[in-house]
Order: sequence, then structure tokens, then C-alpha cells
Amino acid sequence: MRWLRPHVRQLEQRLEKLLRRRGNTREDAEDLIQEAFLRTKIYCDKGGEVQEPEAFLVRTVLNLSRDNRAREHRDLYVRERVEQLLLIPDGRPTPAEVLDTQDRMKELDRTLNRVNPRTREVFFMHRLDGLSYAQIADHFDISVSAIEKHIAKAMSAIGRELMQP
Repeated sequence: MRWLRPHVRQLEQRLEKLLRRRGNTREDAEDLIQEAFLRTKIYCDKGGEVQEPEAFLVRTVLNLSRDNRAREHRDLYVRERVEQLLLIPDGRPTPAEVLDTQDRMKELDRTLNRVNPRTREVFFMHRLDGLSYAQIADHFDISVSAIEKHIAKAMSAIGRELMQP
């Protein structure tokens, strides 16, 4: 590897620039370059012959970078053991929360059944269908002010119900 000594610093800089352009961090590039030099030395110590040292090192460092990326990508999918995946919290509501919500919905339905049918319909058109006050007013051929009053009555009835123990 005597052929390499005079050009090591320049070659390291070129290899680092190549790796950085390919998305490696400075630290990763330094590690990959060191590994490439080490593998080249081991190859030469075992009797291997390198005719184009710079090309050999470039190919080695690029292969190491590719292998490193493939390993990181594979680790995304197998880092956790399957048993650990069972510990992922379930975002669904508990049975008690479902029952509580159902009870509240029944109470809301009973409350809205006690108000004027048009008030109930206006409230649902606004809250469930997402219609604006103007759209609802056009539908019933009444003023927006009347729609506001219907919504206020429905909200007042709901508020009274929520305030009761």
C-alpha cells in the first residue's frame, strides 16, 4: 500500500465529498472511508493486487455506503421484536367510554326531541350536515336571524341538560 501514502489526504477529501453528495453525514463518511482503507489493506495483505487504487477505494466506499443504507432501511422494519408490537397502545375508546358516549347521545336525542321539530331539524342541518345559516334559511325560506334563534334554542336546551346532575 506504499503507492497510496503520498495521496491519502487528497483521496480522503475526494471520497468524503463523494459520500456527502450522496447524503452521508460527515461522521458516517469518515467511518466509511476508514472502513474502505482497512478493507483495502486487508485485501492487499492477503496477496490481492490493486491496479487502480483510487478506483478500488471509490468502489469499496460506495459499496459500503450502499450496504449501510440497506441495513438502516431493513432495520426500520425489524428493529422491534414482534412481541414488543403487542404493547402498542390501542387508540380506540374503552367499552366504558363507548357506553358513556352512547348514554350522552341518548340524552342529547331526548333533549332535542323536547324542542320544536323545526328547531331540531335546523340544529341537525347545521351540526350534522354542515350547512351554513344562510343555506338553511334558503331551504326553509326564512331569515338568517330566525335560523340563529332556532340554533340558540337548541343550544340552550342542550346546555340546560348538561347542567343537571
